[in-house]
Amino acid sequence: MARLAQTAGLTDVQQEILKTVRDFVDKEIIPVATELEHRDEYPQQIVDGLKELGVFGLMIPEEYGGLGESLLTYALCVEEIARGWMSVSGIINTHFIVAYMLKQHGTQEQKDYFLPRMAAGETRGAFSMSEPALGSDVSAITSKAVKDGDEYVLNGQKMWLTNGGTSTLVAVLVRSDEGHPEGTAPHKSMTTFLVEKEAGFGEVRPGLTIPGKIDKMGYKGVDTTELIMDGLRIPANRVLGGATGRGFYQMMDGVEVGRVNVAARGCGVAQRAFELGVSYAQQRHTFGKPIAQHQAIQFKLAEMATKVEAAHAMMVNAARKKDSGERNDLEAGMAKYLASEYCKEVVEDAFRIHGGYGFSKEYEIERLYREAPMLLIGEGTAEIQKMIIGRRLLEEYRFQG
Repeated sequence: MARLAQTAGLTDVQQEILKTVRDFVDKEIIPVATELEHRDEYPQQIVDGLKELGVFGLMIPEEYGGLGESLLTYALCVEEIARGWMSVSGIINTHFIVAYMLKQHGTQEQKDYFLPRMAAGETRGAFSMSEPALGSDVSAITSKAVKDGDEYVLNGQKMWLTNGGTSTLVAVLVRSDEGHPEGTAPHKSMTTFLVEKEAGFGEVRPGLTIPGKIDKMGYKGVDTTELIMDGLRIPANRVLGGATGRGFYQMMDGVEVGRVNVAARGCGVAQRAFELGVSYAQQRHTFGKPIAQHQAIQFKLAEMATKVEAAHAMMVNAARKKDSGERNDLEAGMAKYLASEYCKEVVEDAFRIHGGYGFSKEYEIERLYREAPMLLIGEGTAEIQKMIIGRRLLEEYRFQG
């Protein structure tokens, strides 16, 4: 075995794309990732390189200037990018989710206007559901849109917006009671708005403020922000899909593919942690021999490699299920749950193999140790995934009494 996490059945085109991305990661991301992460510096040169490779348009149809590739191809590319630096995969992920939502749910005018710009990386996407007080309870959203002639006026505060500063297009989920009488189920009175803005911080368009970056334990480099709407006026033709009340379903569809993406990120980080651990174990000597020759370390390496393989297999299965047109919320939930948990465990084992040096910022594993926890909560916590999995299992295995 030359390398863990290989994928059977790929076409020549898919293999060539992956090789190109892997070479880019090895040459352009891994050598600079830790230095940029310690400075919390946005990786502009890396992003520019990915734009040239066409990664921002990977799943956008060819008619709009993209590569028209599958979710599987995209997820495998994300796995490679996260192996280099997880923050870069986050920059791609939010853009990808907005492009996917536009492709699946946008009006023809919205597709024609946004998708070519997104494929070229000129328009950069972000999406926003969360708010300061609601956590995983999306139905508790309080941000609101009120119709005023041919426009909507949006007010409210959103939270945990990845790419909040660098994006120029944000898909924002808010409550919209217009056309939905009192007593309507909360998820049926939500609407997604396509909000164009300038990149940067402060007031980025009238009524819209991005206060600044949130300082985080890990996942640095990529900007995570709040978004404050105060009398933000949006034309009616920027309602995703052209009709109100569909926002919850549109966002959940986007998050479903986003969960495959988070699983892919977990696979990539775990793969890198294994590489670091197995390499260090062969260089570090104790009691007269490399620690890799001690049975205790070999057991760790065996467990780590098995987890990398298992997570990768589940991620690939979830992506292929979605590509086939079938419902994949069960598979995506399982893949996201397993990959994020195994990632945390593999990273911690690699950290333990490094001993005291793993605590030093000079070693790459220290960065991975701070980054892995984000995957436990991104695109839904482990508890949310278990709820999704449990409900779907009860649908499939309904008791016939």
